Amino acid sequence: MDFGFVLPNHVGIEDPFEVVSVGVHAEAAGFDSLWVNHHVINAGYVRERLGTRPYHDALILLTWLASKTHHARLGTSVLVLPYLHPMVLARELATLDQLAQGRLVVGVGVGSLPDENAAMGVPYAGRGRRADEFLQVLGRLWTEEEATFEGEHFAFEDVVSSPKPLQRPRPPILVGGNKRASLRRVARFGDGWHPLMLSPEGVRDRMAYLRDQAATAGRPHAATRVSVRLDMSQVHPGSVQEYADAGVSELVVGLGTADVDAIRAEIDRFAEAMLASR
Repeated sequence: MDFGFVLPNHVGIEDPFEVVSVGVHAEAAGFDSLWVNHHVINAGYVRERLGTRPYHDALILLTWLASKTHHARLGTSVLVLPYLHPMVLARELATLDQLAQGRLVVGVGVGSLPDENAAMGVPYAGRGRRADEFLQVLGRLWTEEEATFEGEHFAFEDVVSSPKPLQRPRPPILVGGNKRASLRRVARFGDGWHPLMLSPEGVRDRMAYLRDQAATAGRPHAATRVSVRLDMSQVHPGSVQEYADAGVSELVVGLGTADVDAIRAEIDRFAEAMLASR
């Protein structure tokens, strides 16, 4: 089992250098991957939690973190695709993958905050179809010298996007979400699944459907990489084995506090209990 740690860029810490330092500490403690959260504005439950306190940008932080770390994979948990544009994101992520020397993992989702969609002028209804097209566009921009696409939301001809990612044919795309629509998106367009706060039983209940959908899509590999995000308190030796038995290959843990000293202490405690014996 691999273990990832989620940086606290979403809990209102004022100093972004402190946020990055937590990621550096987690890599030194033995975590296999480091992740950042993504929203664009403080809306809905984010605003209720933070008010006007900072929610630091995912890709800027991840780029800075890439320059301060050496071997941990760097992931997004998750980029909300309807708030972004695939041509801009394709180049940003390709550049980041180059700077990170091929360590990037692209976690994506469709979002669940109608207020944020409304503020950005992006329809909440139909966001799933938009995300499906978005992922197809990313794939073409990353793998084709001159890309063409015709869809409901995006259409272009002979577009050149350069640089390409260092990882070929592309960085792994992990699709977030716990519902069947998300599992179908994994099967059709993803390289793995990144659910949130699911129990081992919850993972197991969905894996048969995911494997069936991936086989139908002719992409059975899409059901083999399962990275579950949890609160750190949910992970102990017994639960790790239960997740492994359910088909999980990675557990990504985080904490909901803005106390950086407490986060570092919990990282050390977790590392001693869960990582030192590997």
